[in-house]
Amino acid sequence: METRVTATPDAKPRGTRLPRLARRRQLLSAAQEVFVENGYHAAAMDEIADRAGVSKPVLYQHFPGKLELYLALLDLHVDDMVNRCREALASTNENKLRVQATFSAFFDFVSTQGEAFRLVFESDLRNVAPVRQRVERSLRECAEMVSAVIQEDTGCTSDEAHLLGVGLVGMAEVSARYWVTTQGSIPKDAAEQLMARLAWRGISGFPRTA
Repeated sequence: METRVTATPDAKPRGTRLPRLARRRQLLSAAQEVFVENGYHAAAMDEIADRAGVSKPVLYQHFPGKLELYLALLDLHVDDMVNRCREALASTNENKLRVQATFSAFFDFVSTQGEAFRLVFESDLRNVAPVRQRVERSLRECAEMVSAVIQEDTGCTSDEAHLLGVGLVGMAEVSARYWVTTQGSIPKDAAEQLMARLAWRGISGFPRTA
C-alpha cells in the first residue's frame, strides 16, 4: 500500500494510459499540491485534473468526489505519521533514545516534501466528522503506543500512563508544527534535541520498575 506521496506529480500528456496504481499515485500527488496551496474549500477538481494532466472524467473514475479524494490523501499521511511513531518506539530499548526518536519522527513528518502535515494538522475541514476522526485516531494511536511503553516500564496506572502519552505526543506535535513556521531559525536536529531533552527531564522522573 502506498504510504507516502511526493509533492510533484509525474504528469503525463492527456490520453497516456497508466496502470491504475500509478494513475492513482499521480492523482494523489497533484491533489496534495492543490489542497496544500489552496485549502480544501478553494481547491477545484478541474485544477487537480489539469495539474495531473488528465481529464476530469479520468479523475472521477478514481475518486467520486473531492471529499473522497481528500480523505484518501489524508489516510496516506495519517498512516505515515503513525508508522513513523511506531518505528521510532521500536528502534531501541533505551527509553532516552526512544524519546529522541519519537520527537524526530514528528519533526521529520512536518518536514516532508509538499507540506503534507498541513493536510493532517491544519485542514480547513477539521470540523467535518470523517476528517476529525482520522486526525484524532492518528494522535490517539501514537499516544497509546507511547503510553504502553510508559506503563510497561513504570509503576503508573493505565490512566496515568495514557495521560503522560497524550502529553508527550501533544508536545511533539505542537513543537514540530511551531518549528516549521520558524523556517529553520533553529536547525532541525537542534530543535529535536532541545524538545527531547525537555521531555526526557520530565518522563525520566518516573523510576523504572521493569
